[in-house]
Amino acid sequence: MKTVKSIKWAILLAMAAMVGTFSATGQTENQDMGPRYGEDSATCVMNISLYREFFKQWRSSNYQSNTVLDAFRPWRWVILNCPRGTQNAYIDGPKIMEYMINNAENTALREKYIDTLMMVYDQRIKYFGNEGFVLGRKGVDLFQYRPSAAKDVYNILKRSIEIEGMESPSAVLVYYFRAAVTMVEKGEAEKSLVMDTYNDISDILDWNAVNHPERAENYESARNNIELAFQPYASCEDLIAVFTDKMKANPNDPVLLKKIGTMMERKGCTDSDLYFEASVQLYEIEPSPESAFQIGKMYYKRENYGKSAQYLVQAEGMSNQNTVADAMLLLANAYFNMKQYQNARSAAQKALKAKPEDGRPYMLIGDLYAASASECGDNKLTVRVAFWAAVDKYYQAKSTDPSLEAEANAKINTYSAYFPPAADIFFYELTEGQSYTVGCWINETTRVRALK
Repeated sequence: MKTVKSIKWAILLAMAAMVGTFSATGQTENQDMGPRYGEDSATCVMNISLYREFFKQWRSSNYQSNTVLDAFRPWRWVILNCPRGTQNAYIDGPKIMEYMINNAENTALREKYIDTLMMVYDQRIKYFGNEGFVLGRKGVDLFQYRPSAAKDVYNILKRSIEIEGMESPSAVLVYYFRAAVTMVEKGEAEKSLVMDTYNDISDILDWNAVNHPERAENYESARNNIELAFQPYASCEDLIAVFTDKMKANPNDPVLLKKIGTMMERKGCTDSDLYFEASVQLYEIEPSPESAFQIGKMYYKRENYGKSAQYLVQAEGMSNQNTVADAMLLLANAYFNMKQYQNARSAAQKALKAKPEDGRPYMLIGDLYAASASECGDNKLTVRVAFWAAVDKYYQAKSTDPSLEAEANAKINTYSAYFPPAADIFFYELTEGQSYTVGCWINETTRVRALK
């Protein structure tokens, strides 16, 4: 590695040729900003070269060596004495200051270094422009190093986003939102600021996810971070207020419709008309078994069992078998409410196929048999035999799923009371314990049992 002394001699030799050039051609000047290389161009060039050489060595060590300390002095001289000398001083400056801040000997010195970093960003804007981008970097760094300055961070990043618009970096959006949340937590702003800020950035997140696929992952990660922080500050009423106008403006935007669904599900706002309308609209644009399941559930809650069944039958195509089981069980209940008992049993059997360890479908089939008992007989015996088959299903339910034991036992006790008395069994020439096939739509083989 080169020594400090050898670096300085190499730079001085190179400058011998360069100084004459500056003298002959003069420096580029700006009436408001003075000469590019300051009042002492030779010293400016020397310090630029010194700091750059040391900075390169530090970078080549993966920023692990102490060479940054050799770079700091000439870099600082450049910033103070020839601030227009090179934009590299402002590109490299935040990395140098990060080291100085993190290694400051005390809090007072650390705060001064943070102030210096902010000054570096301001000078970069003054001498080299690109205000929106630089303000974004400034605001993010200020929040990281001085989170107590959330209000300043918010204003800095707000201006950055106003300038950069849809091209605002994902990190800027995240820290802009964090600053808003911090202000509310500190009592520096009303809760509505969180909603307003979310509104400001959600369109930018959506636009980048669609128009910049090469960086969609970054914006999706930013969206997840923002929405996670957003949840505690958004009631169902807040979400409805924000998303109603958005949906009216973009009713066919699947990204927006999915976001409405996701956010409202997370907040438990699935009973709202907005969630219902967004789900139906999304299904029309992008039909899928998953969205059919969501719509089927909502129609079921509204006791529109016919519509519910129309959507739930499509949910059988979902890939997650546990969810398929839930959908088929709900479909079975929809048919049950419409007294379509055979269809209900068929759906319950599909639920069992998807999740064999679930005892709930057996409970439902038992209820179906019990509900149709009086319709499946024409004498004192046959109007009661369906209860044998029903009780069999309750036994299967608790055997399959022990968590259902109490519920199953309660129904066993209830419907065993409807078994035919021994006299009726004898009258129709049957014997307790013998096999018996229940007719009607049930067509289930069971055992003869008398009322005890």
